[in-house]
Amino acid sequence: MNQSGILFIVATPIGNLGDFSQRAVDVLNTVDSIAAEDTRHSQKLLQKLRISTPLIAYHDFSSEQTTNKILQRLLAGQSIALICDAGTPLISDPGYRLVKLARDAAIPVLPIPGASAVTAALSVAGLPTDKFVFEGFLPSKAGARLKRLGELATEARSLVIYESPHRIVECVAAIVEALGADRQLFIGRELTKKFESHFVGSAGNGQVWILQSKNQQKGEFVLVVAGCDQLELEARRQARALDLVAMLRNDLSLKRAVAIASQLSGARKNQLYDQVIKNEV
Repeated sequence: MNQSGILFIVATPIGNLGDFSQRAVDVLNTVDSIAAEDTRHSQKLLQKLRISTPLIAYHDFSSEQTTNKILQRLLAGQSIALICDAGTPLISDPGYRLVKLARDAAIPVLPIPGASAVTAALSVAGLPTDKFVFEGFLPSKAGARLKRLGELATEARSLVIYESPHRIVECVAAIVEALGADRQLFIGRELTKKFESHFVGSAGNGQVWILQSKNQQKGEFVLVVAGCDQLELEARRQARALDLVAMLRNDLSLKRAVAIASQLSGARKNQLYDQVIKNEV
């Protein structure tokens, strides 16, 4: 029985070629083929590094037949490297399906770590990084984007968001609207590239920064948004609880409405009751 090959998950630079590790170059030179998200884009990278390994197209829209061909090559003993256009594969990029199928077939899958826009942004944002949530790209439609940010408004962990140049203005505006102008924000533009720039400060000031120059709206963006702190969380709970009480008062007594609103929102019942009485005076 032939021993299977190895599926290598290889990180490529997100901009600066100097971030490509020697180990990654060695692996790409020695595998039988390289599965790439965009073969034309990857070919340019490989030519610069003088890597002549054959390329296979593999992306989110690859057919089951293409995936099975890659698996058959691996099972036949060939080793294949999976790369994406930039950064670490599977981080908001294709590859999950192939890795899962390789694992299911007992094919070894090894990481060749390197550049990642997520960790690059977190390392320089100056915001808490002990716990964070990678949200990837927000919905492209305005309503869905605001709804998703509203769902994340009480998230205590830092949020990492990717955004494209044609939606960055709308994205930052939505953050201001949904999370508030005072929420702390880091904007990383063109990380590791020639025209890299950063913004750190309030979301409101970030909106000013992104609007003040068309150049600031070009390139690829990574945003890190501070999590919701305890004071803001309590304020949001209280506001939601007051809205619930107002709706419930149509059918229930004040005491019962406050009890239900407190249970649903997490707001403290006594404080909520006092606030409702104060608002009615």
